[in-house]
Formats: sequence, structure tokens, C-alpha cells
Amino acid sequence: MEMEGVVSRDGTKISLRRTGIGPPLLLIHGTTADHSRWDAISPPFEDIFSVYAMDRRGRGESGDAPPYALEREAEDVAAVVDGIGEPTAVLGHSYGALVGLEASLLTSGVSRLVLYEPPILLGDADPHPADVPERMARFIQEGALEEALLVFFREVVGMPEHELASYRKLPAWPVRIRLTPTILREMEAERSYRFDPERFSRLQVPTLLLLGGDSPALFREALEAVDSALPESQIRTLPGQQHIAMDTAPELFLRESLAFLHGQKAVEAESPPLRRGPPPAAT
Repeated sequence: MEMEGVVSRDGTKISLRRTGIGPPLLLIHGTTADHSRWDAISPPFEDIFSVYAMDRRGRGESGDAPPYALEREAEDVAAVVDGIGEPTAVLGHSYGALVGLEASLLTSGVSRLVLYEPPILLGDADPHPADVPERMARFIQEGALEEALLVFFREVVGMPEHELASYRKLPAWPVRIRLTPTILREMEAERSYRFDPERFSRLQVPTLLLLGGDSPALFREALEAVDSALPESQIRTLPGQQHIAMDTAPELFLRESLAFLHGQKAVEAESPPLRRGPPPAAT
């Protein structure tokens, strides 16, 4: 395992871990996570790809710089792809999917995109209680990071209580608590982001849009809007899943992702074997 790094456009160092041998695949984690979020499901990818798991800015071994903006994160991903120096498949989860989508406009190095439920709010819709950021900020100011994190998972992610109870028992829960202060800036970026279909109408990158079959309607509506805008995209639904199928149904997640990355249609009977590793680090 090697830790590498690139320097983004604004001079911020972005760290990434490289494992495996083969064509490059970049993994972009979501909120409250770092590169270790992928540890439990990386081995099947590493059998086929050189896997680059990055630390987004402000976490892990990556640097940070004010003022924060989604555009800086997109530049980070573009810098990583350009630094790899060859056509690179990109897989992003949640906020990382939104970053990956935006980055695809900044570099010609993206060969394929897998985007799992990017948090795109359409129009003026905001499904979360208006006072969530204020309550979370108050908990953070008081040092009650876990309380703020619980508000995020329950009221923003919409995580069912049984999944949340399991998450809190994982060894990585303290990592998520420590990263809680980064949530508010990402929530603000989501609320101010406006998806413009015209900007993506000429993006000739094959794209897989993953949707949990039991996910809230806002994710389906967002993916349908993205699918309508992109010239080469498809939506695949993960039956019975929500926002974290890589944890709750890893074989299903891997089957769909790997089939697309190979340019094939997923076949129900051909699930790749999952070599078990440590529990997932974060969402």
C-alpha cells in the first residue's frame, strides 16, 4: 500500500492511497469519511484495477484551505485524475458523487463515471428541517460532536434507526465524530448548488447512476435529472437498499459497479466474491 499525493489548483495537497494493479479507478468518499471508507470492499476492485482512494480536503492526510467551495473539491479530483496520467474510471458516493460529476467537466481524463446518489436538490426543494444546520452548529460549538452527527444521520441522511445503531458500534465511529465539523460546509454547498443540465449536455463519458430502491424520492428525482442531461448514462436500481449499499449489500453494489466498469450488463447470478476486510470507515 502506498500513500501518494497531488497538489490541487489552489495549492492544497490532496492525499490518496494506491493499491492493486491494472487500469486506474479513483474512489471518492462521501461526508464524514476519508479514504479508509472503502477498505471493506476494495479487494475485488484491487483484483482488476489500480485503486486510488483519495482523502477529500480537510480530512485524512489531505490539506485544507479557506474559503471552502464545492468548486475547489472538483478541482482536487481533476488534479488527481490528471496526476494519474491515463484514462481513469471514477466512482463517487453521495457528496463524493457530486464532486466527481463536477470534476468530469474539468479534465479529459475521466473514462467512466459511477455516481451513487449525489445529493442534488432540484429547484427550491429542501427536504430537511430548516433548523438542522443551526442545531448542528450549536452542538458543535458546545463540543457535542456526536449529538451533531446523530442529527445529520437521522434528519439529513435519513438513516433507519437499526442501521444507525449498527454504525455506532463500528470501530470507525470515532473517526466520523471527529470529522463532524466538516458536515456544515458541505450541507451549505448542497443547498446553494444548482444543477444546470446544459453544462453536462456534451459530456461524452459513460455514466452509471446508482439508486437505492428504498431511498427517498429526492435521490430518484436527482438521478433522473442527471440521466436526462447526460448523453451516455443509465440508472440502475439497487433493490431493497438505501444510501449505503456498499455496506448493507456489498455483493450487489460490487456486481453493478464492476459490470459497468467492464462495459457489461450486470448478471444476477454472477456476483463477484467479496474478500472480507475491516468494517467500513464512514459514509
